[in-house]
Amino acid sequence: MKDYDQVLVADAYGGYNGVVAGNQITRAGCWAHLRRRFLDAEKAAPEIAREAVARVRALYTIERQAQDRTMAERLALRQKESVPLLAELHQRLLSWKEQLLPRHPMAEALHYALSQWNELNVFVTDGAIPIDNNVSEREMKRVVLTRKNSLFVGNPRGGRTAAILASLTSTCRRHEIDPQVYLTQLLVNLPSVPRRQLANWLPDQWKQRQSALIPSVENLRFT
Repeated sequence: MKDYDQVLVADAYGGYNGVVAGNQITRAGCWAHLRRRFLDAEKAAPEIAREAVARVRALYTIERQAQDRTMAERLALRQKESVPLLAELHQRLLSWKEQLLPRHPMAEALHYALSQWNELNVFVTDGAIPIDNNVSEREMKRVVLTRKNSLFVGNPRGGRTAAILASLTSTCRRHEIDPQVYLTQLLVNLPSVPRRQLANWLPDQWKQRQSALIPSVENLRFT
């Protein structure tokens, strides 16, 4: 990822520190992981856990409202409604921290939130950044389930090819595309596609072209 200069949405796992250090990658936090920390410490401080989870749930309510909007509209909604909620939550986190001993289970959840606060706020600066990395987490589970098969990719080039195919099929699933139909058309047409047009054959772009063709086919009249 040395040439990557966009956003990495991830939890606080220290292994990612080396990925973003010394380059142009922006690290964004994951609110699903944060919520899980509070749920794990619920028995130790139920009132704090309930309020914290409720405040996080309010952020997700806004995300559901913004789901079908453009990136610009989503950003505007986040700036208007999510930013004030984040400010209130930050004050509550600081207040709770003062009430608990450092080794209290809930104090660990608070430390996680406060140490990641800048990263957790990145999503309100860009409408394209998701509030969590649940999509990638779900897709990684598919990789985990087939990890034994990955032992036999043959060589590094085979592993890279397998990763590319996994990315394509995962993207197809996200866009509700039949991977077999997509890959069949891709492989048939790929030899004649100019390099400058390769991006047009990414699953989302392919789906847009297919959707545009359907009305024209439906309008055909046969006599």
